[in-house]
Amino acid sequence: MQFNEQKSIYLQIADFICDKILDGTWPDGQRIPSIRDMAVQLEVNPNTVTRTYTMLLDEGTLQNKRGIGYFTGDDARRMVLEKRRNQFVEQDLPALFKTMVTLDIGVGQVGELYMKYLEEQNHEDK
Repeated sequence: MQFNEQKSIYLQIADFICDKILDGTWPDGQRIPSIRDMAVQLEVNPNTVTRTYTMLLDEGTLQNKRGIGYFTGDDARRMVLEKRRNQFVEQDLPALFKTMVTLDIGVGQVGELYMKYLEEQNHEDK
């Protein structure tokens, strides 16, 4: 994993875990790697992974089944999706709108480009 120096590593690991939940690699209730295994896989200190897991446990994204290991929460995908949508609406969209105004790009143009993107994705999936 390549880490970005602009964001804390434990938060980047949380994003990695949430990506795995969203893409279906780790569905709700799925066992995930132990702290030690995750640290080895990502080549980071186990304390960093512990910090990530603790944060995600507090949010309810992960569950710790004592003596068994760590699992994604029963409603993890919905929670992560909701969190990411809120983040997009609150942080990403205002920046996008500002850029659209600066570059004089209308909503209609963006809609056309979005439809073209969806068509290309459908062709790639087949």
